[in-house]
Amino acid sequence: MALEIRQQLKLSQQLVMTPQLQQAIKLLQLSRMELVEMVRDELEKNPLLEEGSEEGDDKEPLREEQEDVRDEDSQQEEFIDPAEGRDRLKEIDWQTYFGDYSFESSHGEGNEGGEGDEERPYYENVLAKKTSLADHLRWQVGLSSIDDLERKIAFEIIGNLDDDGYLKSTLDEIAGVTGSSLEQAEKVLGLVQELDPPGVASRDLQECLLRQLESLQITNPLAEGILRFHLKALENRKYHVIAKNLDVSLEEILAAAKIIASLEPRPGRPFFQEDTHYIIPDIFVYKVGDDYVVVLNDDGLPSLRVSSFYRNALSGGKDTDEEIGEYVREKMRSALWLIKSIHQRQRTIYKVTRSIVKFQREFFDKGIEHLKPLVLRDVAEDIQMHESTISRVTTNKYVQTPRGLFELKYFFNSGINTSGGESIASESVKNKIEEIIASEDVRKPYSDQKIVELLKKEGIEIARRTVTKYREMLNIGSSTDRKRYF
Repeated sequence: MALEIRQQLKLSQQLVMTPQLQQAIKLLQLSRMELVEMVRDELEKNPLLEEGSEEGDDKEPLREEQEDVRDEDSQQEEFIDPAEGRDRLKEIDWQTYFGDYSFESSHGEGNEGGEGDEERPYYENVLAKKTSLADHLRWQVGLSSIDDLERKIAFEIIGNLDDDGYLKSTLDEIAGVTGSSLEQAEKVLGLVQELDPPGVASRDLQECLLRQLESLQITNPLAEGILRFHLKALENRKYHVIAKNLDVSLEEILAAAKIIASLEPRPGRPFFQEDTHYIIPDIFVYKVGDDYVVVLNDDGLPSLRVSSFYRNALSGGKDTDEEIGEYVREKMRSALWLIKSIHQRQRTIYKVTRSIVKFQREFFDKGIEHLKPLVLRDVAEDIQMHESTISRVTTNKYVQTPRGLFELKYFFNSGINTSGGESIASESVKNKIEEIIASEDVRKPYSDQKIVELLKKEGIEIARRTVTKYREMLNIGSSTDRKRYF
């Protein structure tokens, strides 16, 4: 069989993702904070980008992209005359502005008797750091009369505590790091466990609770016996089993369990410093009269424009190096596309939010009980966009409404049929399940089947496994976990 090389033409169509299109898609799914960070990064990389509003003819093509997003007249900043600005500066009480902070030396003239109350800074202006568990323990070790090796071992133990206050290293590892014997490490561990908070530096829950009984001087042999030999049964609330094994009454077991419940299973909890994550809404929904107004949040988002210096250089027709000219033109295209993409992003978010408000009008008027089933396709068909675009727009975007702060995806819910033939949103069903569980008797909590029956009385017919799924999504335990004896 002979092989030969041939050339032939073939026509085909394929979808190609240009770099500009990829950038536009990426901008859609960025959160507001990520967008601000990306814009700041582009301002550093692209010399043609500047902060400020567009000027002249360059603003006209961009105005078409944002005409449905916001009224430009409302975005114009108030012009302040320089002379008027200087007059305003004179009107400011600078002494109050700086908190009566004295810039003079504390030993200067007029300060013979030391600093007065007016000359001291406000305490509100002083940043304070919360004491950590490690700092609290090191401070106590510093007050102890122990030798240098024991202090080194104690600091090593403190450095190996987790956020809950439990020791995560073995004594062999601590002895090896500090160059001490196992007996010395165990002795110092006992000293650290006697520090505040009670139960700190324990190796497991049993040791932690027993240490607390000892530190708090709680004398209850029954509680101590339960912790030593029946901790697993106690965790599973098998009080009858414990009472039978210890040959005591159920009332005595419940009394001892109440004492154990008053202990702290996580000694380091009061010192745990969890980072606070603040959410800045991308858009606001205000109620004006009987209508709802959608307003984009542009605070903190830099307003971009193309540098007039480089724009004049390109339009002036001056002879420039070909390589430099191509670089400037490329950066010019990149800058214009970024500005256009940001405007398109804002315009899309605005349109999607307006569509959501239209579909969920009853929710904004009456509350979560009236949240309607809504899918991405409904909004996509309403604003003539693809479902994938709606999905990207609603990811990590938050809206501040008269009902509270919500992620845009919150308004998209599957529908559950009611006995009346209507549909109710799954979020509304979850809210009803929360209300039912909140009103139950903790001594006799409702089973999932009982919740199904209560929902059926309200016209909501769902399966027991659906109730179980929604309950787990709400981080609510089963009826056995929720049952309380005291």
